[in-house]
This record gives sequence, C-alpha cells and structure tokens, in this order.
Amino acid sequence: MNLKQHDTTDGMKVWLSESDTERLLDTAETTEQRIAFALAVRCGLRSHEVLQVSPSDVVETDAGAMLTVEHGKGDKYRETPLPPTLRTQIETVDDMRDDDSTVPIISVTTTQSLRNWIQSARETLADETDDDRWTNVSFHDLRRTWATSLASKDVDPLVVCNWGGWSDLDTFLEHYKGTYSPEAQQRERGKVEWL
Repeated sequence: MNLKQHDTTDGMKVWLSESDTERLLDTAETTEQRIAFALAVRCGLRSHEVLQVSPSDVVETDAGAMLTVEHGKGDKYRETPLPPTLRTQIETVDDMRDDDSTVPIISVTTTQSLRNWIQSARETLADETDDDRWTNVSFHDLRRTWATSLASKDVDPLVVCNWGGWSDLDTFLEHYKGTYSPEAQQRERGKVEWL
C-alpha cells in the first residue's frame, strides 16, 4: 500500500498492492459489496458509474469481454475490460434474481452507501491487520489503484485513458499515476543488488 498527501485537501491518496486489493475484496460483507468494490478496482469505474451497472452492460467484443459505461463522467460512453471472474459473478447474480437484466446489479442508489461500505471494510482491515493506513482508503482509491496497476504493467497510457474515461493524458498522469505500485517498486528494487 502506498500513500501520498492530497495536494489540495486533507487526507491521503492511496494505491493498493495486489495483495491489499485481494484482502479488500475478501473483506466485503456481501456478494453485492464485492461486486461493487471489484467494479471500481478491476474495471476503473467511478462510484456513480458502479451504481448504474446492469448485466446488460456486459458485452463481448473483438477485444474480449467489456463492460459498457453508458453515462460516464460528462455523460460520455466508454467500454472498459471486464475480468472473467467479475463477469461470472455478475451473470450468476443476474441468473439468480427475478429482475430484468437492465436493472442495476447494485441495489443501493447513492454513492454515500458505497462510501459506507468501504468505510466498514477499511475499519475491519485496520483492526485485522493492525495497520492504520487502511483507514485512509476511499472508494475513489479503488479507481486510482486500477489505473496505476495498469500503468505498472506497461499498458499504453492512452488505452488506459480510453478505458477509464479520461479526456486527456495530462489529467490521468496528474491525478492517477502519482506513484508506482508496490509490485513495480519491488520489481525495480530487484534490479539493484544492494537494495
């Protein structure tokens, strides 16, 4: 986990490692919460976009399974990759419920509910791990983690901008690629014998 002071507000920006991400997903109290967290940390969705996702937004394209975001920031359409496990979870929930596939998969309707879910998870993790850094994790940090993890895997930054709905590379670099993932730092340290 990496932390950095916000430039303009109190608090910290947080980037989770892959093991931290898995720990957070495993801490979700319900399948619905796990899906909500995964939509942010595995697909890069903003909180208001998470609330809009329905099973009918899952599409198969020449690029693989994608999640359509009909009304992203600025009411802009985009598609972002959908990991196979998350796709299966969404489709399974859809199969088990009586709702039409156009009904959102997340039943809560406010971003405050998502913030409450992440607050509960971060408090649980801070207690379980005896690591107070968890108390800094916000729902938006999940999107930040997603973007940085893609950048750390050398995904073309313009592709990340496209998937994440950023209109320009400068915004992405300024707000999201502010640090390197713990995995990238560990990889680079491995290149230096005495580190």
